[in-house]
Amino acid sequence: MRAANAALGLNGVMTAPSPYRVTVVCTGNICRSPMAEFLLRQRFDEAGLGEEVAIDSAGTHSYEVGNPADPRTLAVLARNGHTDWGGAEHVARKFERAWLDDVDLVLVADSGHLSELLPLCRTAGHRAKLRMFRSFDPEAERAGTLDMDDPWYGDDSSFEQTYAEILAAADGVVEFVRGELKTRHAQEAE
Repeated sequence: MRAANAALGLNGVMTAPSPYRVTVVCTGNICRSPMAEFLLRQRFDEAGLGEEVAIDSAGTHSYEVGNPADPRTLAVLARNGHTDWGGAEHVARKFERAWLDDVDLVLVADSGHLSELLPLCRTAGHRAKLRMFRSFDPEAERAGTLDMDDPWYGDDSSFEQTYAEILAAADGVVEFVRGELKTRHAQEAE
């Protein structure tokens, strides 16, 4: 039986397992998804899972590709006492169909993003990877308010609302992934 945190490579030598991959998706990849990426990265680090989970983000459209995170996204993080979890290096990109083969979980900001990504799914397994970000917030789930409004059109209060919505779901995401990793480790140990 091999260790839960190692896998046999092609040559039979123990290798580190690939990380659990999470991609957060919004429209342009400059507001909601990078904010969620940075906050989740911090939460996974705090939970001791930072080495086992890789977080990134993307947009459903290409009109912001190459741009940095919206300064208001970085400002709301700074106002709330967060250190830089990648904001200075962020470059917007568009989600690509091929990523569905490699990513474990795709968290979408709203139902429009879900509608745009579903046609990219070639298998039921791909579709099962798509989840609404706020579905991990029990209050949002109960209220049926799973869409996260786009703060780009608003002011600082809109970014604060997005920040609060992401925080409300972040611990649920961490616990879900913790469970997925536990299952993965058990399977690797067999």
